[in-house]
Amino acid sequence: MTEPAISAVAALEDALRREMYAFIRQAHRPVTRDEAAASVGISRKLAAFHLDKLVGAGLLRAHYGQVGGIRKVGRKPKLYEPTDIDITVTIPERRHAVLADMLIDAVLTETEDENAQQAALRVAGERGEELGAAERATVKPGRLGPERALTVCEGVLARHGFEPSRESPTCVRLHNCPFHPLAARAADLVCGMNRAFLTGMLAGLDATGIQAVLTPRPGECCVELRSTD
Repeated sequence: MTEPAISAVAALEDALRREMYAFIRQAHRPVTRDEAAASVGISRKLAAFHLDKLVGAGLLRAHYGQVGGIRKVGRKPKLYEPTDIDITVTIPERRHAVLADMLIDAVLTETEDENAQQAALRVAGERGEELGAAERATVKPGRLGPERALTVCEGVLARHGFEPSRESPTCVRLHNCPFHPLAARAADLVCGMNRAFLTGMLAGLDATGIQAVLTPRPGECCVELRSTD
């Protein structure tokens, strides 16, 4: 679960903020503090406090402007409108949008010598390699031996919801499948994409001494990372 999602959910815990946020989303235009205050029956000062909390959580953005395009003399009022943020909170973490994005890319880029599943595996591998290469560029780990490579992988995979656990110096087990329960509907496809994604990540990291191995267990990710030694 990401920090922005946690902050957004925390900000919406308050009932007044939820009501104001719903009012502003339904307005389909920038809303003033006075309008937001009137929508829930509180003072302008208290509304400003709650609105600023919603801005801080990334749910609203604020700017100064004229209401409804009407030009008036004096200071422009502060206006609030929703951001484009999508809030998804799941425990354990799920990343269905990532899977959907890869499948769409597979459909759009499928070649004549591929079937749909082959295209999906190719795209998953490419996405994983992009992730691994980006991490390598950020961390600059140098030459990666198996144990150091697994340590780097643990950090990456923890941030992506896999709940990695170091079961031995040469093995990392992934306790959560971010694509569950979709994996149960098409195990060959989803688990294959998962393995391809992680294999691509290892390639991007240049972690040549590690392999992604299919080892399905009930309620967990179907892949673990092992040293090839």
